[in-house]
This record gives sequence, structure tokens and C-alpha cells, in this order.
Amino acid sequence: MHELSITHAAAAIRTGSLTASNYAAALLKRAYALSDLHAFVTLDEDTILEAARQADLERQAGKELGPLHGVPIAIKDSFNTRDMPTSFGTKVLSAHQPSEDAAVVKLMREAGAILFGKNNLVEMSYGLTGLNAHYGQVKNPYDLTRVTGGSSSGAGASVAARIVPAALGGDTVGSIRVPSSLCGVVGFRPSTGRWPGRGIAPISHTLDTPGPMTRTIEDCALLDAVATGRTMTYKPLVRNLKGLRFGFAPKQHLDLIDPEVEACFHGTLNRLRDAGAEIVEIDLGEDFATLAYQANWPIFFAETMPHVSEFLKEQRIPVSFEEIYDGLGQNVKAFWGDRIVGDSPNAISKETYHTSLNIQRATLQRRYADAYRSNQLAALLFPTTPTVAPLIDEQVPFTIAGQIVDRLLLAKNVFPSSCAGLPGISLPVGLSSSGLPIGMEIDGPWGSDETILDIAARVFSITGEFPGPEAVWTTDAGIDTALHGP
Repeated sequence: MHELSITHAAAAIRTGSLTASNYAAALLKRAYALSDLHAFVTLDEDTILEAARQADLERQAGKELGPLHGVPIAIKDSFNTRDMPTSFGTKVLSAHQPSEDAAVVKLMREAGAILFGKNNLVEMSYGLTGLNAHYGQVKNPYDLTRVTGGSSSGAGASVAARIVPAALGGDTVGSIRVPSSLCGVVGFRPSTGRWPGRGIAPISHTLDTPGPMTRTIEDCALLDAVATGRTMTYKPLVRNLKGLRFGFAPKQHLDLIDPEVEACFHGTLNRLRDAGAEIVEIDLGEDFATLAYQANWPIFFAETMPHVSEFLKEQRIPVSFEEIYDGLGQNVKAFWGDRIVGDSPNAISKETYHTSLNIQRATLQRRYADAYRSNQLAALLFPTTPTVAPLIDEQVPFTIAGQIVDRLLLAKNVFPSSCAGLPGISLPVGLSSSGLPIGMEIDGPWGSDETILDIAARVFSITGEFPGPEAVWTTDAGIDTALHGP
């Protein structure tokens, strides 16, 4: 049962060949067996099983069933949930109980989904490796000595490990797509503003968006339809890429990259060409990296304190920003102390912030729009992350292509399009020689979400099914023994 997609599980529950209760019980058993992944902050068995029982009763009573009826979905613990605590990854708010669901959580419930616990995350969604000082380092299901990426770390681990068929994450500069790439799952960042963000702890209202993490493109498209109030319509899958023109920008996306990741990316491009795609090399400009950096990071850093403070007030949470800061683990606290709080040494000035927001971000958006238009591109392709999952013991600092780099470099390829508000989807396209996932991202112009999902489905039909972690586990990793015994 743990290999079922949302689409297949929902169909089986709808026909009665699978009960929601049996499905939830099986996934709970798996979650407990894999608890060493630290994928969850909250896992309330009684609540989950009762929701599943009610789903079965509703089906038996002939109630009209939603597209997600009876299917468990995990939720990043930065999303408000009315029946489970929402900690935002902090100890200060470990007992915080919201009075209502985040808007997108409410939509999932209305479609029939069962909330399968709250996923672990980097505190306040502020990190890219999956380290949480209070709830543990989330471990990569493909290798327990490796990071998952972050900040939607538990979401990536729980989907990859087949504990749940899907999870909701949040993405500001790459927090859905980085863990999706490192954990071998599909992660979709919608165009900024497409999914409702109310009731989700923010970093930056300019950059934030929730989005889905799944194992199939079809499931991503289904969750996108639920989140946007659309009805999914069946479209025959076109299993070729004829008529599609893709671009790739080696000067911008392959300038710092591990050789295995680069080789996998080029191999994937060749497969897409063989399937009929036209692929052209483009250049986003010599100043692209500088422009993206100057547009993105001042907004990211400057908006954190005011937007978190505004959220606490709006949600009537009786905790101040300063109290959250005081309770942070050192890995996040040191960063906030340097750039975020009060008169921190490297705080962003108002002038720099407004320049980034109103001038450089607008320039970056035009740069992308011009690239898509002038090159007549359906999508832009690039390696999601420039390396496979780093070792937990070497995550600060770690190396890419032999160079010692800052962990922010995990998001070097994805944060520029995030800053521009563009949609992007990461899908797994290969394994390294050590059995670690490699992801490729497909980006499109703002508002082209449904087109990008359709393109991704066609690409995924060419790149093929991706092996789950059990296909590469060894007893040395410990996880195989946890599931199957010695």
C-alpha cells in the first residue's frame, strides 16, 4: 500500500477495494518503523485513525466523495492546523494550538484528505539542510548519513520513504525543490500568489508560496487543482516531446556543479532530444548571478522580522518575535543575530531593501520574460541542486565540485526564479554512483503553471519511473532492518 500514489489510493478507496482505515493504519506502521528519519514533529495516531474511520463511514453512506477522499497527506509544521499543534519548528511554540486551519489545509480537508501529522522542518523555515536543534536532523531515506535539504525537510523525507503519498511544503528560495531534489521526489513551486498563503508562518510575503511534494506529476497536478479550486479534467498523456522547445543556460546553472550531476543532466537532455524536444543553449547574462543575488537576499532578510511579527499579531499568538529569537537553536539564532533582528551587524537598510524590491527584482523578472520570449521557450531546464545530498556531518561547510561552499549554495540554481515569482517543478532524473537522487527542474513564465505541469508529465514519461529508497537500501544504513528485521 505504501507505494500507492494519491490518484491510485483515492480510486481504490472510492471503489471500496481499499478502506481508508486500513490504508492509514499501514502508513502509520511504516511511520513508526522509520521514526529515526525524524520526519515528523507531531503524529497523532488516534486523530488519524478516527478521520479514516469517518471517511469509510461517509463512503458507505453514499456521500459524494472529494478527489482526495480518505487519502493521508502530511503537512509542514509551519501550516496552521486546528486539530494538531503547530510549532513552526520551534520549542517556544511547541504547544501552540491554532483555532483554524491554514487556507490551503482547509481546501485539502474539503477535498477529503486526512491530515497525517505535521512534518519536521528547519526552525521558522530558515535553512536548507534539514537541521532542527529541537526535533532532530531529518535524515535522507536514501542514505541516513545524508541531509534531506530544507526547509521542508520532513515533507521530503516522508514522501520519499513512502510514509505518505504526498505532503504540503513551503518554498521561499527553494525549500520545496531542494529537498525534493535531494530526496528523489517531485516538488512543485507554483507561481507566487497562485496558492493561498493565509495561516502559514511567513519568511517573506514577496517570495513565499506553499506547494506540493509527491511522487508523481499527476498527483502534483491534482493537489494544484484542489488548491486553486479547479476541477481536474482527464487529458491523454502525450508520450513524446515533439513541438516543445527547451532552453538551458550553462553559464548560469552549470558554472558550479558536481561532475556526476552535470553528466546526469546532459544525459537527460539527450533523452529529451531523442523524444523529439528541441533544446537550445541560452545565456541569461554575465551579470545574472549578481542581479539575482542583489534582488533576492535583501528582500529575504529584510522582510523576515516584520512579516513574522505581523503574522504573530494577526494570528493572536501570545509570543513576540524576540521570544522566538531567544528560543531558537544556535544554527538559526546565529544567523538571525547577524542579519535579522533589531540592529544586527549585517541588517539590510531600508534603501537597499527598496532597491531590491522595486528595481532589481523587476529587472530580474524582465530578464526572464525576455529570455522566454526571444528564445521562444516552452520551459527552462537545469539541475535543481548542484550536488547530491551532503553528509550530515559535513553540512557546514560542504563541498561542490571540490570547492568549499556555504550551504546557501544548495539553492543557487532555484532562488533566482523564486525571486521572480515563476513556477518550477523538480523531478528526479537519476541516481549517483552512491545511490543518491539527482533532480532536474523545469521552469516556465509566470502564470504558466498548468502548462509546466503538462510538460513535466510528458518529460516524466520519458525519464521513467524513479526507484524508491528500498531499491538502494543496505542493512548498513539501518533502515532496511527497521522495516524488515535483521
